[in-house]
Amino acid sequence: MLLNDWLHWVVQAVTTARLRSLLTALGISIGIAAVTLLTSIGEGIRVYLIDSFSEFGTRIIAITPGKVETGGMPTLANTIRPLSLEDARQLGRLPHVEYVVPFIQGTAKIEAGQYHRDTDIYGVGPDMAKAWRFQVAQGRFLPSGDLVNSRYFAVIGSKVKEELFNGSNPLGNYVRIGGSRFRVIGVMESKGQLLGFDLDDAVYIPVDIAMQMFNKNSLMEIDVVFKETTTSNAMSQRVLELLIRRHGDEDVTLFTQEDMLSTLDDILSIMKMAVGALGGIALVVGGVGVLTIMTTALKERTQEIGLLRAVGCTREQIRWMFLGEAIFLSGLGGLLGISMVVILVISLNTFVPALPIALQPLYALASLGLSCAIGLVSGISPAMHAAQLDPIEALRSN
Repeated sequence: MLLNDWLHWVVQAVTTARLRSLLTALGISIGIAAVTLLTSIGEGIRVYLIDSFSEFGTRIIAITPGKVETGGMPTLANTIRPLSLEDARQLGRLPHVEYVVPFIQGTAKIEAGQYHRDTDIYGVGPDMAKAWRFQVAQGRFLPSGDLVNSRYFAVIGSKVKEELFNGSNPLGNYVRIGGSRFRVIGVMESKGQLLGFDLDDAVYIPVDIAMQMFNKNSLMEIDVVFKETTTSNAMSQRVLELLIRRHGDEDVTLFTQEDMLSTLDDILSIMKMAVGALGGIALVVGGVGVLTIMTTALKERTQEIGLLRAVGCTREQIRWMFLGEAIFLSGLGGLLGISMVVILVISLNTFVPALPIALQPLYALASLGLSCAIGLVSGISPAMHAAQLDPIEALRSN
């Protein structure tokens, strides 16, 4: 049997029962569309979150109190020393350090005239805006100082401005935060939300005042931004050595931006694979549909198979004729499914641009290959049965 004859037989077998073939391909297309769409949404979320984290810079080392790794024998005494403002000052004197941001967070009531609301209060150092790449829309950020005896200045987020000042200029006005009076000297540019935190619904005050307000003797975190003249590993080693000298032990945990992005990427990749596997259930249903149709086709074409065997077709050729039909049906379903996803993604990007969804060509090709593989697997059993038919018995069948 020539290749052209084989292709003609496969195409004719599919097009003879158009409605049945279309329904079978549709079953596969739904599964392919589900897998492709879910993985595309997962990839879009991954890219969106990584880009969001990268907005804060890629040369950041975050220092938190306490060591997350467990080792050695347990002790009764707590040897963890708090992260202090003096630690932040000493870190700022290390070579290659560009900015140091001591950080503490809490929630308090903020009042302005007759308006009041509870909001997040961030106690930070004066270099926070530069270190985190935040922009000030109005006024200025917290003035430089020695992290002690700071003045009662506040910088508010764009949402806080709209809620408390109703569109008027807040600069120079006073607000009460946690019972203390602060002068508003700046308004931050809108940043939106990140991992559930509304960065616009926040107030930034000096870190030493925040520690007093929330009665804290330890910083939640110290961020060190280093220059391009060194590497994250070398800088992390310098930071760790300094803190060990000051604390007498390794009682802090360091996270580089590379570590955070790598961990986030791993978590989101696993999530993407999980949702893709859920969509794969629909593919299994589509594969069962192909198996059912091919089994039905085998019964309908028994005499045709006997005639082909009688005129010289080998068992191998019969087997590949049935496998070709199954692969053709599944490939057609894969193309339909990918087309559906492409149209849907284009529509969503046009009408809902805020939705993080990214269709990757590699995933589309992999989905098409997966659909063909499902057709191959589903068609093996009917193809094997067709190849094993006795030609004389097949011609006698009704």
